[in-house]
Amino acid sequence: MNDDSLRPADERYMRIALELAKGAVGQTSPNPAVGCVLVRDGRIVGLGAHLKAGEPHAEVHALRMAGDAARGATAYVTLEPCSHHGRTPPCADALIAAGVRRVVVGTVDPNPLVAGRGIARLREAGIDVTVGVLEAACRRLNETFNKYIIHRVPFVTVKTASTLDGKIATRTGHSRWITSPAARRYVHELRRRSDAVLVGVGTVIADDPQLTVRLPEGGENPVRVVLDSRLRLPLTARVLTDGEAPTWVVTTARAPAERRRAIAERGAEVLVAGDGERVSIPALLSLLGARGIASLLVEGGGEVNASFFAARAVDKVVAFIAPKIVGGREAPTPVGGEGAAVMDEAVSLRDVEVTTIGPDVVITGYPVWEKAEKTQEGAAGRERHVHRDH
Repeated sequence: MNDDSLRPADERYMRIALELAKGAVGQTSPNPAVGCVLVRDGRIVGLGAHLKAGEPHAEVHALRMAGDAARGATAYVTLEPCSHHGRTPPCADALIAAGVRRVVVGTVDPNPLVAGRGIARLREAGIDVTVGVLEAACRRLNETFNKYIIHRVPFVTVKTASTLDGKIATRTGHSRWITSPAARRYVHELRRRSDAVLVGVGTVIADDPQLTVRLPEGGENPVRVVLDSRLRLPLTARVLTDGEAPTWVVTTARAPAERRRAIAERGAEVLVAGDGERVSIPALLSLLGARGIASLLVEGGGEVNASFFAARAVDKVVAFIAPKIVGGREAPTPVGGEGAAVMDEAVSLRDVEVTTIGPDVVITGYPVWEKAEKTQEGAAGRERHVHRDH
C-alpha cells in the first residue's frame, strides 16, 4: 500500500500521539513535548509521552509498554526521533533495536543536533519512514521549543485582559476583576505552561500580584520577572516576600547600587539588561534565553506590552475580552506607547482562533511582523520623499 492509502489511519493514530503530548506541555521545558503510539495489526500496543527533561522520551515509554509486540509494529511519533546522545540514549536506535517496521513522523526536529539525522538513521536501518502527517499541528504543539532551540531566546506570549471598549482598568486604576473566574483559571494554566511570567513594576505597585500557579490540581510556578528600570519595587511586595517562586528583577546599569543590594537581600536576583534609561527588550530576551527560559508569558500593563511590540518581540497574543463597558478618556488600554500613525502600520495577527471561556471571548493569534516592517519601510520612504519636495 502507498502512503495515500495509509493516510486516514496514520492521521487517526497521530492524533492520539498529539493528545498524549499535549498532556505534558509545560512540564518538559526546555525539551519538546512528544507523544508516541505503537500499532501492530491494527491494535495499539504501546503509548508514551515525554514527561520531563532528563527522563525517558515518548518512544521509550511506548516501547516498554509494547514489549515484544513492538517487533513489526508501526510507530507514530509527533516529532522526529532523536539521533544523538543527550541525557538519554537516541530514540532512533531504540526503535531500530525493537524491530519496528515503520515510523510515521509528524514533523522534523528543528534541533540542529537532530534535524533529519534521526529519520536518516531509521531509513539506513531499512525502516519505512513517512514524514509530515498532521505536520502543522505537530509544529504548533512545540512552538516554544521550535524558536528556543534555534534562536536561544524565549517564545514570547503577550496576554491581555480588557473590557469590550478596550480598557484594562478604570480611570482610577481599578482592575479587579475584568474577566470571569473561568478566564482567570485559564491564565493560571498559561502560567503553568510557561517558564517565566513577566510584569512591569507599575503592575506590582498597583496590584501586588503573586504571579503563581493556583490551580486545584497544582502546577509548578514560573520564574517571576519584574521590569524595573529605576528599582522602585516595594520591599514588601509579595514577589519578594512570599517565597513561592524565584523572582528576577531586571533593571539597567543606571540603577542605584543601594537599591540593588536592598532587593537582593530580600532573596531576588537583580539582573541588568541594557545601560539606557529603560530595560532593553532584546537584551532582556538574550539574558533569559541564556538562563534556560524557553517560554515567557508577558502579563504587563499597556507600556510594558508596547515595549515588546515596539521591539517586534511578540510571538503570540492571547487577548481576553470581557463583555463590560468601562469608558473614560484616561482609562488605560492593553497596548500603550506611541502606537501606529496610520492603520496600515497596525500589527495584524495570523492563524487567529476565537473561543469563549464563560462570558469572555478569547482571541489568539500570531503577529505578522514581515508585513509591519514593509509598511513602515514604505512610510519612511514616503516621509523622506515629502521632505525632499519641501
